[in-house]
Amino acid sequence: MSKRVLFLFNPRSGKGKIKENLADIIDVMVKAGYEVMVYTTQSAGDAVQKARTEAGNYDRIICSGGDGTLDEVVTGVMASGISVPIGYIPAGSTNDFGNSLGIGSDMVQAAHIAAEGKPFPCDVGKFNEDYFVYVAAFGIFTEVSYQTSQDLKNMLGHAAYILEGAKQIWDIPSYRMQVEYDGNVLYDEFIYGMVTNSMSVGGFKGIIPGNIALDDGVFEVTLIKTPKNPIELNDIVCFLTGISKDSNQVYSFQTNFLKLTSSEDVSWTLDGEYGGNHHLVAISNCKQEMEIIVE
Repeated sequence: MSKRVLFLFNPRSGKGKIKENLADIIDVMVKAGYEVMVYTTQSAGDAVQKARTEAGNYDRIICSGGDGTLDEVVTGVMASGISVPIGYIPAGSTNDFGNSLGIGSDMVQAAHIAAEGKPFPCDVGKFNEDYFVYVAAFGIFTEVSYQTSQDLKNMLGHAAYILEGAKQIWDIPSYRMQVEYDGNVLYDEFIYGMVTNSMSVGGFKGIIPGNIALDDGVFEVTLIKTPKNPIELNDIVCFLTGISKDSNQVYSFQTNFLKLTSSEDVSWTLDGEYGGNHHLVAISNCKQEMEIIVE
C-alpha cells in the first residue's frame, strides 16, 4: 500500500509563490511514494481544525506557508493526541523556524526534504492550553505581525514589519509583571518579552541568549525592561542591533517552565499570530514532542 500524505498550504503566503511551484511539489511527493491529498487553507485557524481531525488518517502531514501556517498544523496535531511527522515547505515573508531547521527558500528542494527526510524530535511550547512552535511574545512590535495586512507583507516582505513597528516607537506601552522560573522571581516593568526555541526571531539573529538547540527541553527567554531615559533606550537599541552583546536593561535566561502574572490583560503573539489577551500565562516546554522532517 502506498503511503498517504496530507498537503496543507496557504495560497497567499509569500506573494503566493507556491502557485508556480505547486505541480513540481506534488510531483516530488508522488515520486517519493505518497498518495497525496491536497487542501488549501481557507481562513485563519483552518489548518488547526484540518490537522486535528485528519492527523490519524495520514502517514505524514506536509504544510506550506509562513511560520503561522506551521504553527496551526502543529497546534492541530498536538491537540489530536496523535503523533504524525510534519514536513515544512517555507513560503512566508520571514521563515525563522525553517531557517533554524536548515530548510531554505527553494520550495522544490524543501519539498524533497519534507517528503524524503527523516523525523527530528523537536521541542514544542505549551502556552496555557495553546501551543507554539518557536516564539511566544508580548510587547512592542509583537502586534505588528498580525496587524500588518497579508498584501503588505507580500509586497514588502520583512520591511513591512519594520515600517509598521516604527509607528509604535513613539508610544511604547509597558507592562508590570511578576515572572517566576526555576525558583527565581522577577518583578519589573517590561516593554517586550519573548520565549523562543529558534535561532532567529523576526529575521534577526544574535539577540537570543544561550547555546541554542531545538531539542534540549529548554526555552531561551528575553525580557526588556522599560527604559526610563534616552540613555537606557540607547542601551536597548545597541543590544537589539548587535552593537553590544549585553545590556543592563535586558533579562536573559534559559528555562523549561515559567509563569508570568500581570495586573492587566497583556496581548500575546504565538509564532507571529494573535495569541489572545492574558493576565496569567504558564509556558512549558514539551521536550521532543513534535516530529518535524529534516534533511
